[in-house]
Formats: sequence, C-alpha cells, structure tokens
Amino acid sequence: MSTPLQGVARAHEAARPQLGILLCLLSMLIFAAQDGITKVLVRDLPIMQLVMVRYWVFLLFAIAYCTYRGGVRNASRSRHPFLQIIRALLGVGDIVLFGIGLRYLGLAEMHALYAVFPLMTLGLAGLFLKEYIGLRRWLAAGVGFLGTVVILRPGTGVFELAALIPLISALGFAFFGVLTRRISQDDSFATNMLYMGVIGAIAVTVLGLPLWVTPTGTEWVLLGILSMTGVVAQLLLLQALRYATASTLQPFNYSLLLFATLIGLLVFGELPDNWTIIGACLVIAGGLYAAKVKS
Repeated sequence: MSTPLQGVARAHEAARPQLGILLCLLSMLIFAAQDGITKVLVRDLPIMQLVMVRYWVFLLFAIAYCTYRGGVRNASRSRHPFLQIIRALLGVGDIVLFGIGLRYLGLAEMHALYAVFPLMTLGLAGLFLKEYIGLRRWLAAGVGFLGTVVILRPGTGVFELAALIPLISALGFAFFGVLTRRISQDDSFATNMLYMGVIGAIAVTVLGLPLWVTPTGTEWVLLGILSMTGVVAQLLLLQALRYATASTLQPFNYSLLLFATLIGLLVFGELPDNWTIIGACLVIAGGLYAAKVKS
C-alpha cells in the first residue's frame, strides 16, 4: 500500500532506467509484504498502535534526513503550514483505513480497489489545480471506474460494505497527492517529510497510545520489520527515481497488485474471483492509458 513518502519525491534526470525499474519492483514487493504483515498483526493489535509505531520510526528517519539536508530549523519553514497539516493527516488516515480494510478484505481485493487512486488524482487535479485533463484521460478514468464497478458488483447480492474502505482510502490518498503537487511548488522535500513525520506522529500517538496492547515476542519482531522495511522501501523508491523518470516507472507501480495477490494466495490462501481479476485489469488499463496520453 501507499506510505507517507509516496508521491512527494521529485524525479532526477534518468540515467540507468533498467536499474530504476529493478529498484521500483523491489520496493513494490516490500510494500506488498508489509501489507501481509499488517494483515497478520491487525488480528490482535489495534491498527492505530501499528501506525503509531511506524510513524515513530518514520519521524526519526525524517529528522535524520532533514538534519543531513540543511537542518531541522530550515526544513520546518513552510509556505503552506496549514496545507502541510491537512496533508499529513490525510496520510495518516490513508494508512489507518487501509489497515482496517485488511481485517475484512483479501490483499488482492484491497489493492484492486485501491489501484483506482491515480485516476481519482487525475480528476481532483483537474478540479482543484486546474490541470488540463482532456477527453482521452477522462475516457481512461471511465474505464477505471468501470473496473471498480465490476469488482464491487453492486446490486448482485455479493457487494460488501467493507469494500468501500479501500475506495475511501484511495480517495484520501488522491487528495494527498493533489496537495503534494500544490505544496511542492514552494516547499522542499525535506519540509514535506518533516511535517509528515511530526504531525503524523503526534496524531497517531494521541489516538493510539490509549489503545496500547502489549505485543507478544513474535508481534514485536513483526512490528520491527514492518517499521524498518517501510523506510527501506521508500529509500528504494526514491533511489529508483534517480535512475528512471516517474513516467517510466509508473507502469511498474502496478506490480504491487501482482505481488499482493501472490502473497495473499501463498500466505493466506486467498484466491481472487474472476470478477476481481477482470475489474483489476480494467483499473490498471485505465491507469496506464491515463499516464501515457498527454490530453
């Protein structure tokens, strides 16, 4: 699933696209494995506790990064502090909702529905940032929406209310992406990270600490892996953007759905039905086409 750093890095000049693609695929594999670990942990631990521990680790990383990149004081200066706070809270909400969804839905179904967020971002960017969308991108969004309907199958008796959770989470992350585009015009990547870490850690600590459940030894190990691999995956993704452009990497971001499906099948015995597979293909096709066309 998506994490706090995703969508905020700026691509560097492409130099070794094959290496960039490999790093991107590795980061997607780690993200999928993280979701598998989360699915195990949410059975006995509050989701707010899981997010809280992750944000504590993320905050340490953000402070270290800002210190390296010119100091925490410089990074704390934002042209849009209010938008930074809203964006940070959206990031927290996205992770919390996704974790809640994993209690009720399989990994493949969660990611198939969540994969519509780039198309949501497209529409919101046109609405709030006045970006030109064009007919072909709207058609791509229509295809993605059709895929979502195929997965949900409303009115057929198989629709689950829990299926709305990844869609709400995806909408929140789409708003997160639009705010990131707006804020990043004036604020640095270090500033974005610092606000994400500080505001996010405060919010989840206030809500998560009262719900604390002492983990078992195995759960502590999984919590440690979950928190550390989150930072590793983000670093891999940022490094991938140094070797390949964002447009080059975009198609490979959908490998997250493939990895999540395989983990769901091998670890949890979850086999997505034919409708979920068909719908996911439509969502991915719409997303890839939207990323490819310019108008």
